[in-house]
Amino acid sequence: MARSARAQEEIRRFLDIGAVQVAELDLDGDEAVLRPGPGSPPVTHGEVFVLVRRGGRPVGTLLARVPEGADAKSVLAARARAECAPAPAPARGPGAAGDPGEAGESGEPPYTSAVIATRERAGQLARALDSLLAQDHPRFEIVVVDNAPVTSETRELVERKYAERVRYVREPVPGLAVAHNTGLAAARGEVVAFTDDDVVADPRWLTELTAPFAADPALGCSTGLILPARLTTPAQVLLESHGGFAKGFTPRTYDPARPPGDEPLFPFTAGRFGSGANMAFRTAVLREVGGFDPATGAGTAARGGDDLYGFVRVLAQGHQLRYTPHALVWHHHRETWRDLETQAYGYGAGLTAYLTAVLVNRPALLPAFLARLPRGLAHARTLTAVRETEGGGAPGDHDVRTHPWPRRLSRLQRRGMVYGPVGYLRARRALRARVEGAR
Repeated sequence: MARSARAQEEIRRFLDIGAVQVAELDLDGDEAVLRPGPGSPPVTHGEVFVLVRRGGRPVGTLLARVPEGADAKSVLAARARAECAPAPAPARGPGAAGDPGEAGESGEPPYTSAVIATRERAGQLARALDSLLAQDHPRFEIVVVDNAPVTSETRELVERKYAERVRYVREPVPGLAVAHNTGLAAARGEVVAFTDDDVVADPRWLTELTAPFAADPALGCSTGLILPARLTTPAQVLLESHGGFAKGFTPRTYDPARPPGDEPLFPFTAGRFGSGANMAFRTAVLREVGGFDPATGAGTAARGGDDLYGFVRVLAQGHQLRYTPHALVWHHHRETWRDLETQAYGYGAGLTAYLTAVLVNRPALLPAFLARLPRGLAHARTLTAVRETEGGGAPGDHDVRTHPWPRRLSRLQRRGMVYGPVGYLRARRALRARVEGAR
């Protein structure tokens, strides 16, 4: 009875979560420009999630309430000036989280291939492609990988609407990592960037994400900021209130030659580095490590982990990884409680699946992994704990919680973590059988 009452209370709390408006506020001296988030209506009274920019660049987020009858721009600008300081100067020194150069100081970004893997979501894909075609990057191509298509809808969309501007590639084997490897093989750029079909890319996304490669030959990978495009359902607000996909607003460089002192599990806590909807690799480096493990990722029994696998493999090869909040995409979060359940289980499974993949493909990392295992288990317990509300912060801040995380989702994450290695091995067997059948 107590468990049932607790479950009912969690459901009540979930359903009581209200919608939040999404907006952008650009501060430039005494001036402020307020505009709705991509695809959102104009800002009115009520609760608003605000991305704050200075000179066009993201510097923070805030959650504010605009009183009825008040001027939204004035209210939000006053809060932003009080709470969102200018971006801090880069840190320096051994193991520091530095950012050795801004995009504008790094020279012209290299020729880049932007890859989107998709499956039967032509409407979302069109929105993402429109935002990619509006990029200010000087030299790039767009590659759409149609993964295990059931219909010809994606191919027809690309041929009808985008003609010579987008390359279409079909990959019959299901799985996100397989599709990304197909995109990697087709890429002509010095850098290959990956995003998803459910995002809207900021106009400077590709430039900010790839320009650092021109300045730093040791850089193997870069990742960027992911913020919510809409917060209209309880599921979307709950996910974002627990950090969503955001990694904060401080640029950071991860160097395997100088492991960060505040990351004792480095490099195995790859979820801290970024996410697959906003990542780029030096093409030769990603090919050198063999691309992504095809037995990981959405669409396989492993359920996820393909992006994390790529991060760790590049770092383990001695290359640096940089996170930059200036490279922004807006992500359309899933909308229902059932979506959250699927996502929670998939996160847990993908986490342990990618760790299994790393150790299977790079057994030399096993001693380092075992040395970090006790702390890793403690970290896993923290990740899957029933998390209560914390004061302060706003959605989009890393490790900030503005709504309690339900026990049901915590249990699903733990179950997923137990299943992950099994799922990975099943995915490997299925892939091997498919290859043998093709032969």
